[in-house]
Formats: sequence, C-alpha cells, structure tokens
Amino acid sequence: MSACQAYPVMSENARPAGGTPPQEFRALRDLIVRRRDGLPKRLVQVADFSIAQPQEIAFRTVAHIASAAGVQPSTLVRFAQALGYGGFSDLQAVFRSHARDRWPDYDARLEALRADKADGAGDDPAALLQDFVRTSMVSLERLRGTTDPEALALAVRTLAAADSIFLVAARRSFPVTSYLAYAMRRLGITCELADWAGGLAPEQVGLLRPNDTMLAISFTPYAQATVDLTTQAFRRGVKVVAITDSPFSPLIQAATVWLEVAEADHLGFRSLAGSFALATTLAVGVARQRTERQNKNSILT
Repeated sequence: MSACQAYPVMSENARPAGGTPPQEFRALRDLIVRRRDGLPKRLVQVADFSIAQPQEIAFRTVAHIASAAGVQPSTLVRFAQALGYGGFSDLQAVFRSHARDRWPDYDARLEALRADKADGAGDDPAALLQDFVRTSMVSLERLRGTTDPEALALAVRTLAAADSIFLVAARRSFPVTSYLAYAMRRLGITCELADWAGGLAPEQVGLLRPNDTMLAISFTPYAQATVDLTTQAFRRGVKVVAITDSPFSPLIQAATVWLEVAEADHLGFRSLAGSFALATTLAVGVARQRTERQNKNSILT
C-alpha cells in the first residue's frame, strides 16, 4: 500500500485547475498526500510538517510555523496556493476548524501550560502530573477522533487470521510491543517479540511464514531498524499492520493496513496513552474474533 502517488512537478505558484479547495480536513489531508510527490522541495517540507503537526498549523503564527518547518513564511503562502487556496489563512482555517471540532480546549490548555512553564509557574510535582495527564487526554481525544473504523476493523481481521504475530518496535515505541506481547500471550494469541537480543531480529523475520503477520510500530523520527524489518517482511510476502503517526511514514509503503496515532507532547515528552489504548484494542479485538471463529467451528462440527 502506497500512501503517496506521483504527480507531475508543479511550479511553486501553480494552482490546481478548477474546483474549490477542500474545506474539510480529511479531504485536505488526502489532497496533500496525493500531490506531495509532485511538489518542489520546500513545499514538500511544509506538506510533511502539516500532516505530522496539524495542531501547529492550526494554532501557531505564520512566523512560528515557518521556523518549525524550516522554510520562509512566503513558502507557506505558496504551499496554500499550490493546493488552490487564496492564501495561507484560508488553508489554516481548515486545520483550525478541524482541531476545534475534534479536540475542543485541549490545545489551548496545553499552550497555556507551556506559557506557565516559560514564566516559571507550576514547578511542583503535582502540577507537573496534571500537565502530563492533560497531555495524555489530548492524545486519547485525537485517537478517538481520527481513527478510521474500516482500517481498524481490517487490522483486527488481518491479525486474527495470522498463525503468529511478530511484534516490532524500537526506542520509545518498544514498550508498546512489549505490552502487546504480554497481553496477547495472556489472551492465548501466539506472538513473538523482536527483543533485539543478540541482534537476531533480522533472522527472526527470516523465519516468518506466509500466514504470519507483522505488527510494526514507529513514530517520528522513525527507527531505521523497524523500517528495515518491515521492508524485509514485505519482500517475503508477509502481511504488515503498521501503527505510525503520518501518511508519509516509511512504514506505510510496506503495510497491508496502517493506523494513525498522533501523540501530544509536554515539555518535549510525548505521551504514549493513545498508542497503549490502540494496542489494547487490537489485542482484545483479535482475541474476540478468534473466540467467535472457534465457537462457529464448534457448532459446525
């Protein structure tokens, strides 16, 4: 499954011929993904940033967004025009409307908390706990609002049909697969964890059979080891379910189905609340489907 399609290269000031630019976020995101590969380099930087950090596009100033994306403010205007908008404020309005509909108040609250920290306020541990709790709430609200039900159902079906599930993640994502290994084994689901002991993970992938499935997790900045193992599994004809944070993630190129988790952060520490909630959903969903299938087979026999 490829997240991006190749389009003819456009000049920076080119605008799509005809039609009205999207006023709904999902349609806008789809348009950005479709056109991404045909954009000039600087506009690609803005495209990637807008998909990975939609809340930043929604609530930050032009100067801050440009600095964070590593481009000039004028590049934001050209990006908006390349998508058919009259200016960047028109594009930003779509991001802002989506953010307010999906995550009311939370982004504003986190912004206020960041400002408090900058002023030296809220330094006690109890206040810090409240900050991280609110950050986790943002992650969970995003997950609830952006998860594609059809993709989630397909992911559960794909994993439930596997003889064995190979769990792959590294660095900050590894605790999620470690928990999944525990939960799945407790639920009677055959799985194997790439624990990187002895550097044998590539050999573990080499032992996967056609009816096994890989569940791979990686977020920006993507762990190269996870990307390499996912690609290896794909080339062997093994199905891959990916959990990642952007349509531009390198995992998507090898994924049969992928699920998006855009975790919020506080003081640079990203929450894992959404990732763990999704992981639990997959484990329990797979167990339920397998139990239902076993019950049907028992009735038939």
